[in-house]
Amino acid sequence: MATNKPAICVFCGSAAGLDPAFSDAAARMGRLIGEAGAKLVFGGGGHGLMGETAMAARKAGAEIVGIMPDFLRAYELPPSWERELILTPDMPQRKTQLMDVSDAFVVLPGGPGTIDEFFEVLVAASLGVLSKPIVAVNVKGYFTPLEALMAHMEANGFVREGVRELYRLVDTPEDAMVHIAEFLRR
Repeated sequence: MATNKPAICVFCGSAAGLDPAFSDAAARMGRLIGEAGAKLVFGGGGHGLMGETAMAARKAGAEIVGIMPDFLRAYELPPSWERELILTPDMPQRKTQLMDVSDAFVVLPGGPGTIDEFFEVLVAASLGVLSKPIVAVNVKGYFTPLEALMAHMEANGFVREGVRELYRLVDTPEDAMVHIAEFLRR
């Protein structure tokens, strides 16, 4: 991808969650991606935080690419305005494509699928096969338990030193965009 128009992949929930701050952060993230002239890459669904992010990015002028396993179309309906939807046969191929076409990764609140995607890119980075920024936006402390788990795994010898430096935990979507911009300028 061209550095002047990075493809930013956002992992987040296909549900909105219970706190309106989650939806607000998703909409701000999408808007910031569009305002930066970047491309949004996401899971393709039109519901929840995914839909909020994509709609805000679209309104801000971003090009949007959704990547979704074919079987999920019945559950995570793609928005009718989505121009580019790439269908994959299964979840592993979806994640591979998301990693291949993206220049950076942002993780917003979500459930097990979101955490799975976060760990997929973190493991790839820890094995040296991915050298792209990974940023988790800690909306209202959502990822504080994840940080505690990572510290616990490291303290018990299951996460080698330096792995926790492969991602950045930030407070706001604005902070995420600053980190991504700094990383991509290197």
